[in-house]
Amino acid sequence: MSQKEYTSLRAFYPYYLSEHQKRSTRILHFIGTGLVILSFIVFVITLNWRFFAVIPLLGYGFAWVGHFFFEKNKPATFKYPGYSLASDFIMFWQLLTRQIQFG
Repeated sequence: MSQKEYTSLRAFYPYYLSEHQKRSTRILHFIGTGLVILSFIVFVITLNWRFFAVIPLLGYGFAWVGHFFFEKNKPATFKYPGYSLASDFIMFWQLLTRQIQFG
């Protein structure tokens, strides 16, 4: 059985949330995305490229630990990189504003 093909962020986001059901995975994503945002802000203020260079490590590092060790699934970013990135920021905002729960 083949995986569903997503053609919109609106259709993809419920799938994204289903791949992030465990509390530990959501916490790790939240920490990683928060550090990405902080690192980008520091980069813009200081123009120190090291803060920009570590953004992929911060974002993917925390997220992949959650997927590989806790959720035990393959990150959706491999097949849907754009939708996954957008969904990560949406999930971050929804967790921050308590529109969804950590677990």
